[in-house]
Amino acid sequence: MNQDLTPLLSVFRLSVSFIRPIPQLALSEVDFSVPKNSIIGIVGESGSGKSLTAMSIMGLLDTSNTEISGQITFEGQVIFPNQPETVRKLRGRDIAMIFQDPMTALNPAKRCGAQIDEMLVFQLGLSKEKAKAKTIELFEQVKLPDPNSIYRRYPHQLSGGQMQRVMIAMAISCAPKLLIADEPTTALDVTVQKDIIELLIEIQAKTEMSMIFISHDLALVSEIAHEILVMYQGRIVEKGDPKAIFLNPKDEYTKALIAARPKGDLRLKSLATVASIKDKSFTPEVYSAQQRGAKHQQIYLKEPLLKVHNLSKAFFQKPFLFGKKQITKAVDQVSFSVYEGETVGLVGESGCGKTTLVKTLLQLEKASSGSVYYKGQDISQLSSAQWRHLRKDIQIIFQDPFSSLNPKMTIGDCILEPMEVHGIGASRQNRKQKLHKLLEQVGLDKSFASRYPHQLSGGQRQRVGIARAIALEPKIIVCDESVSALDISVQAQVLNLLNALKENFGFTYIFISHDLSVVQYMSDQLLVMQKGRLVEIGDADEIYAMPKSPYTKSLIEAIPKGLT
Repeated sequence: MNQDLTPLLSVFRLSVSFIRPIPQLALSEVDFSVPKNSIIGIVGESGSGKSLTAMSIMGLLDTSNTEISGQITFEGQVIFPNQPETVRKLRGRDIAMIFQDPMTALNPAKRCGAQIDEMLVFQLGLSKEKAKAKTIELFEQVKLPDPNSIYRRYPHQLSGGQMQRVMIAMAISCAPKLLIADEPTTALDVTVQKDIIELLIEIQAKTEMSMIFISHDLALVSEIAHEILVMYQGRIVEKGDPKAIFLNPKDEYTKALIAARPKGDLRLKSLATVASIKDKSFTPEVYSAQQRGAKHQQIYLKEPLLKVHNLSKAFFQKPFLFGKKQITKAVDQVSFSVYEGETVGLVGESGCGKTTLVKTLLQLEKASSGSVYYKGQDISQLSSAQWRHLRKDIQIIFQDPFSSLNPKMTIGDCILEPMEVHGIGASRQNRKQKLHKLLEQVGLDKSFASRYPHQLSGGQRQRVGIARAIALEPKIIVCDESVSALDISVQAQVLNLLNALKENFGFTYIFISHDLSVVQYMSDQLLVMQKGRLVEIGDADEIYAMPKSPYTKSLIEAIPKGLT
């Protein structure tokens, strides 16, 4: 680390308030500095003020709806307050930013190469030919496969990891002195996340630029940062060396962030949450191997509730004019059984076929071959009308609760609608009583029935999705990446809720995620999927402890472990 003690960036008593619709203090007296050639990690849940801090530094806040106070200096020069022209000159060239969602940050109508060329021409004054050569060199630097091909492609033709690499190439194109990475790996698989982190560390070491790395995952931040700031409700509640913070946290919120993440070698009955740590009600109870074995003995004595045999789903792509028809095997000869009362975990990277497998099970996609037996009946051959009666038995909780809820309907109507369709409850009054009870069961007040989806947080919307799924009293619930978009502290609440509901109502889960630590914590049986095939199947704890497949090993090794 550079010994020059003059900070590259200083933030002094930064406060931000929103004016409309209701005056609200969002950031309160934030103080920190970024030394030269260093990585500062900022960690905290959604709404804690992480991104707001980054947007303030970049000068990207809407000044018509915000009141900002404090001071920001860069290389000793004041860039806030009242220096918009100075910030505009620094932005992109000296201070660059990698945004959370590359799909929305990249222009969908422009080729990837042209977007970086444009920046190089504007900021560095390069000719078009030199800009193209520099862009391809940058694509090689961020380890994109076939840079010449990527240069010509549009963002939608790339994977999530490739798009994020294009964003990194754009951010480092002008050799900035400070790079702000705002949740750059949140939506990525653990293996891709590991690659991106290693790439950022390598680039930082080579260029000696400083970096602000923002995430909600303390374990991940502790692996990259030289210093960590923990933010909660617009304030910095703790700051210091990653090892000191991770191994000996002082603030209750920091303790909750560490305790909320499932530990692969220790299976707890429930995870810690911010509330349970703060009110000191959390006492870790270990779910022993003996207790788990006794439960499995009960589960596996029965016949399977769902049996999948040699299930395949292929997609055919018609050629343009001439050429051979291309076949993509999304699901290839998959066989497994699901027993009543168990949780079957399904894990694998994006594109491995997890979601297609579930859609084929639920007849949302027609199987190319194979059979699915539910309670001994082959349901893969049922008509749409027959499936309508079966849908109440097999429900799904989607990854994005916001897009799966009708924005024009109240939360109450979103839950009542499927109950009415399937004839649950003797009358509307009876259904309303059940609605209030359901909201209570998922940890929401009955007043939420009159609210709309946009008035709820991500965790609250996911609880509504769970309430809607259990309203039909199903036998099997498919959780399709249902916690992957949530903060770790909110994720812990939802996982605890799902386990409590399973205990109380005897639900059977098919739990899908690319995060193996979460799947292992939830699961009895684990299925590992790669390129449409099951590469490993068995007891979740046994696979986690001794994976047989090299692919499974790579998934486990990519999980951020922190400094414990």
